[in-house]
Amino acid sequence: MAMDATDIGSSAYWVFGYGSLIWNPGFAHVAARPAVLHGAHRSLCIYSHHHRGTPERPGLVFGLVEGGSCRGMAFAVTEADWPGVREYLKAREQVTSVYREATRRVRLDDGREVKALAFLVDRHHDQYAGRLTLAEQARMVIGAVGSSGNNVDYVRNTARHLAELGIRDRQVMALAALLEAAEAGGAGLEVA
Repeated sequence: MAMDATDIGSSAYWVFGYGSLIWNPGFAHVAARPAVLHGAHRSLCIYSHHHRGTPERPGLVFGLVEGGSCRGMAFAVTEADWPGVREYLKAREQVTSVYREATRRVRLDDGREVKALAFLVDRHHDQYAGRLTLAEQARMVIGAVGSSGNNVDYVRNTARHLAELGIRDRQVMALAALLEAAEAGGAGLEVA
């Protein structure tokens, strides 16, 4: 059973999740708290050649792009578990080194600030897609599948969990609605 964040000593490490880490952290943690990271925002801006697509048929995954703020989840990890969690995250998030690991301050929902590991987009990496329209995102997501599954499911799961947490991300919700409409045959999107 996870402890409340107020019960955790100062030796805990924190990880900030903003996409699939919210709903599938995949690592041992002793607390999970809603949190806000200032200075970066969530964006579906990374060509996925592994987890949600292939080099021949890339999908898209979320990244943290500098500017704005992002509501997500902060996960507390014990000092004893940290080396294994760090290795797991490196293997999961840094398959193609599209992210820069950074330690950023995040504000927990109880008002406290903690330092957390966050994965920021390397905007100079060739997998950085930049800013795409919702229609462009939908065309890339539809039909893309990688080692971690279907790209549409990735977007839907993220949208659903954000909604459950009370996080209003208009872009993610608009894309999820567009994907639903396309699946129902009403969006008129052509699959790339």
